[in-house]
Amino acid sequence: MTLEIKDVDAYYGSVQVLEGVDFNAAQGELLGIIGPNGSGKTTLLRAIARILKPKTGAILLDGKAVMQMKDKEFSRKFAAVPQDTTIQFDFSALDVVLMGRNPHLGRLELESEKDIDIARRCMELTNCWHLAERPVTELSGGERQLVIIARALTQEPKVLLLDEPTSHLDINYQIEIMGLLKHLTVHDGLIIIAVIHDLNLAAQYCDRLALLRDGKIVSLGTQYEVLTAENIKNAFGADVIVKWHEVTNQCYVSPIPSSIKKRQTEAARKTNSDITVHLICGGGEGASLMYLLTEHGYKVTAGVVNMLDTDCEVAQLLSIPVVTEAPFSPITEDTFNAHIKLIEKADIVVLCNIPVGFGNVKNIEAAEVALKQKGKKLVVVETDSIEKRDFIGGEATERFLSLKDKGAVVVTKPEEVVGVV
Repeated sequence: MTLEIKDVDAYYGSVQVLEGVDFNAAQGELLGIIGPNGSGKTTLLRAIARILKPKTGAILLDGKAVMQMKDKEFSRKFAAVPQDTTIQFDFSALDVVLMGRNPHLGRLELESEKDIDIARRCMELTNCWHLAERPVTELSGGERQLVIIARALTQEPKVLLLDEPTSHLDINYQIEIMGLLKHLTVHDGLIIIAVIHDLNLAAQYCDRLALLRDGKIVSLGTQYEVLTAENIKNAFGADVIVKWHEVTNQCYVSPIPSSIKKRQTEAARKTNSDITVHLICGGGEGASLMYLLTEHGYKVTAGVVNMLDTDCEVAQLLSIPVVTEAPFSPITEDTFNAHIKLIEKADIVVLCNIPVGFGNVKNIEAAEVALKQKGKKLVVVETDSIEKRDFIGGEATERFLSLKDKGAVVVTKPEEVVGVV
């Protein structure tokens, strides 16, 4: 089963809110819709749910036009969980969930034992059966959300639409709801389309993401394709760092406060601005120092780091000159020479707490060159012992100890570098 959204335009009156939206969602897929406020996310769900009729384009489920379906047929195949789940009447949670059986009942027909069994199964699935007799008006936001999702599942739909299902909820309910949605796609084969504001939750649970801006899809694909610093900057206007979690292997997004650049400009007027500090870094070990030194008004340069490395991203965001190498590639002689030229212009060189392998051992050589230059101070950050970071059979340890013997200043925390500088 496939849901197809084909070149959809939608309007509110004379105002266009969706333009040329085109994508497919397959059976068993959780598709996350992300984007800034006003980008058309909710409108897209409203169009799929037939609340708003597209002006042009088509929405098809297994090749059949959704707009041409009869109401009962549509309600048996599509269910929606709105952004606002407030209910003003004192219905019990079970009564609310049983409302999901209406598309399967005849006129004036009452729920049968089968319908009640389906409602119970859905409430057990959403972990809210224990709330069955409670008035829905007495439930917490998270509990009510689970009940509303159970009502939608009681319709036994093929497609489930959710608008911000985790907004305003505690993290335990966020995890429970997103885990449930993932379960429904994997085990029940539902097509689920969910508007999600939390980019990290979207990355963790969604199979694919669609990024909207100004009513258009500007990026569609896996989390790795969509959640890039450039895409997020273009869509949200926010500076972020995107990294990959070591345990989950999912990407996660960390914002960079806009005040950083303002402080950088103000700091540049300070007397420290005539002092240049060069960071020998990589693997994210230089990122915090880039912020710290820039905030204190120092000019900062960096190298050699691989492109796509966190240190490279941070350097670019802070307009720090940086020498880069291709991803997963060893430092070449040309790159090494460019690195030395930056070091020659620096007043102080900092060797960060980097792991050392055959690919970046030339960074240790660069520190050795810096130490030999007249009047230049070399600071070594040793948060972890070099033995733990030496992946070249002891050579890095030997050369590191030699740096200390020849006068390098050793600190154990990155923030101590400012004091030394």
